[in-house]
Amino acid sequence: MEQAEGGMENGEFASKMDLLCDIDLDATLRFGAREMALQEVLELGPGTVLELDRHVTEPVELVVGDRIVAKGEVVVVSGNFALRVTEVAAPQLRLESIRCFF
Repeated sequence: MEQAEGGMENGEFASKMDLLCDIDLDATLRFGAREMALQEVLELGPGTVLELDRHVTEPVELVVGDRIVAKGEVVVVSGNFALRVTEVAAPQLRLESIRCFF
């Protein structure tokens, strides 16, 4: 019988994974970042524009936990922002992104 990670048989591993599938995880779209001094933060006001470290043509990142699980482009769907996924992380990396919650 084929063994899955951690010495479990594949059927047992799949069964345990099914238990995790209903868990809600926070997902964040990361457009870019910027390091700012506290003084700069205190000076922010309506109309302030912050330049980020990412060019407009670079893909945005879908982050779950502390891992990038996908990349893509921002689109508008029914008046809401959405992510059109263009690249997905390897399954092992996606799985590792939820390990930080357990």
